[in-house]
Amino acid sequence: MRVALIVPAPFETVSGGYAYDRRIVAGLSAAGHQIDVVELAGAHPLADSAARDAACAAWDALAGASRVLIDGLALPAFEGMGDALAAYGAMALIHHPTALETGFSEPDRAHLREVEHLLLRRLARVIVTSEPTAERLAADFGVARARIAVVMPGTDDAPRSAGSGGPTCEVLSIGTLVPRKGHDLLLRALARLFDLDWHLTIVGSPARDPVHADGLVALAEELAITRRVRFAGELDDNALEAVWHGTDLFALASHWEGYGMAIAEALKRGVPVAVTAVGIAPTLVTPDNGILVQPGDRETLSKALRRVIFGAGLRRDMAEAAWQTGRTLPSWDEQSRAFAAALLSKD
Repeated sequence: MRVALIVPAPFETVSGGYAYDRRIVAGLSAAGHQIDVVELAGAHPLADSAARDAACAAWDALAGASRVLIDGLALPAFEGMGDALAAYGAMALIHHPTALETGFSEPDRAHLREVEHLLLRRLARVIVTSEPTAERLAADFGVARARIAVVMPGTDDAPRSAGSGGPTCEVLSIGTLVPRKGHDLLLRALARLFDLDWHLTIVGSPARDPVHADGLVALAEELAITRRVRFAGELDDNALEAVWHGTDLFALASHWEGYGMAIAEALKRGVPVAVTAVGIAPTLVTPDNGILVQPGDRETLSKALRRVIFGAGLRRDMAEAAWQTGRTLPSWDEQSRAFAAALLSKD
């Protein structure tokens, strides 16, 4: 099988948004499939003229691919090309609909919703990373459930995190610095715990929304927690591994997640979690291995964080439960095979 995967440029980032895509590409390639990654210039998902021109050029240049797969972030650049996508039997990989991103104006959000609603219904198959996303596409975007395949991310075998071993609770949050990830909510929730000993490391690229990223730094200053917060940016594998090794608690206050790969990775490493009830979190997170709060509920999040940060013994018990949960998660080899089956089932 030869697949053309169309994504916004650049594809080979160190961490973050394309982690799922890159691992699936690697898995499919290892299984003998040919994967051509086609990168689109321009702005995404609010496609500008450069993005739309790149989408047209990429489409015109397709040659020999038995399957065309468009990453959801690039899909809006194909506005007005629904007939061509349908005729080719094109497919899409949707982590979450871009119309659900926070930080867009209401007119921009409405436009994205309209474009996605029109295009998604014309595709031969839509692959998503979680059941909640499948349900959302069927209910809100008119995609026939029979044409949606769910292929959750895999997880790598990873060493169990040792934790900081000190009096300070080391908290880790991983996610691109965009409004949807709720880093501002997490900062405000932690700032209320001025009497506890904690330190937060945020790993994630600021490039997607530099204004918001700068605003997070300014917020930490406003809350007088600058010395307690490290904005680490993107990290390579070795640097991120070192951070994981010394982590006591993983926290993420997302407003929406298609899946939540970092949550699964935390559990795989035996790190308890404090997260919002989005994506896969309600399925994986239990009172034994972490805490779960509703999106946007800063007060409850702060109270829950207080309980876990204060209770070193509680964290140890949760860490053991997280480790046991992590043993049940699927591997990337398994999920790559499932992804190949989803692609082939188009016919």
